[in-house]
Amino acid sequence: MNRTKTTWVRLMAGTAVLGLALTACGSDSEGDAKPEASDTPTASDSAPAADAFTDDKCAANQTSADSFRVGGILPLTGSLAFLGPPEIAGVGLAVSDINAAGGVNGSKACHDVQDSGDSSDMSVSTASAGTLVASKPSVVIGAASSSVSLNVVDTFADNKITEVSPANTAVDLSGYSPWYFRTAPPDGVQGNALGTLISTDGYTKVGFLVFADTYGTGLRDVVEKTVKAAGGSCTYGCKGDGDEFPPGQTTFSSEVSGVIASKPDAIVILAFDETKSIVPELKSQGWDMSKTYFTDGNTSDFSKDFAKGTLKGAQGTIPGADPDATFKERLSGWAEVGEGAALKDYSYGAESYDATILAALAAVKGGATDSQTVRDNYAAVSGATDGKECKTYADCVALLKDGSEIHYTGPSGIGPIDDENDPSSAFVGIYTFNADNKNELTSTVEGSK
Repeated sequence: MNRTKTTWVRLMAGTAVLGLALTACGSDSEGDAKPEASDTPTASDSAPAADAFTDDKCAANQTSADSFRVGGILPLTGSLAFLGPPEIAGVGLAVSDINAAGGVNGSKACHDVQDSGDSSDMSVSTASAGTLVASKPSVVIGAASSSVSLNVVDTFADNKITEVSPANTAVDLSGYSPWYFRTAPPDGVQGNALGTLISTDGYTKVGFLVFADTYGTGLRDVVEKTVKAAGGSCTYGCKGDGDEFPPGQTTFSSEVSGVIASKPDAIVILAFDETKSIVPELKSQGWDMSKTYFTDGNTSDFSKDFAKGTLKGAQGTIPGADPDATFKERLSGWAEVGEGAALKDYSYGAESYDATILAALAAVKGGATDSQTVRDNYAAVSGATDGKECKTYADCVALLKDGSEIHYTGPSGIGPIDDENDPSSAFVGIYTFNADNKNELTSTVEGSK
């Protein structure tokens, strides 16, 4: 964990108690109230009811000098391409809602999404970052991959462009740059949730199949530490053992043989698209797949990839509140207009929406659409200055115009941005795979840094 500890509170009645009671660094959080399920933000609270969506793509001559230009560096190709549609929809829907409410300081908002690719070919994100810098955006939303963000974050910072990731979780990015923010919690939050879930399920010997990626190894370190703190041990793929495999690998017979030979009670798979090759190998070597755990990089719908029942009982985690049906319908509705197809996955759509709305509110508060103004006011509009709570862009703008400090609370459910430019608190969903290999939400917990 990175300089912080995590406090968990039970959110939903009838869900498993994760059993982790730690104290946030520098504060006493034991007396925190336990939120009820109704505390999770709903779409009706966080977005207008109108469904007249607009697809406001940027013209070549629009810059932050005359528009609120939202750049995007999101996965259109590569192993995280399944995250592209919901993230793009989050940005597009936010821009649509911003313009429906009158724009930003009288200027129209627009979006321009470029491909981030993945960590197996950094040339894609390097080229896209150059394109975005040349376009002079007000903000850049992305990347999805922590490794990709580490590849481009200095480029944006050197050019004084605010970058906000809706999905990065690597602890290495906490406080990395004054120009870098995120609306997804760092892995200290998700790693504690997963490690505690494994221990609560009664498993004490854990093996890891993890790729050599900042995301994978960083998350492995936190899960391993949490399991050990609960009295467990690591049997394979442990920190410092050198068992990681390179991103993009396609055959895993030796790694699977190695982890099974270590006799674990449970196996954690930390990978992206490589998961589609790892799972059949585990199955063929006789592993009980119900004792397998996933994270946000691979907790997704595998109904078309594996035979029925392959993943039944396996579990995984995805950071972020599960938005209600109304927000999901609006997100998918925008995707049909902007991308030509309804959404099949909603991961990080709410975080992308809130990343964009917060940036626009920062521009309104600062009175300009340039990227430095967005940076200077981003934390304040998230509630860091103890402002009045507001749940839609239009309502927040009205408060700002009245001279009030604000606390925007959107569908992602994150707390105010802290001094490391991370969410101070966030939700993590616990998912269980059904007989069709689809991940279903079974509980939600809230963690604080």
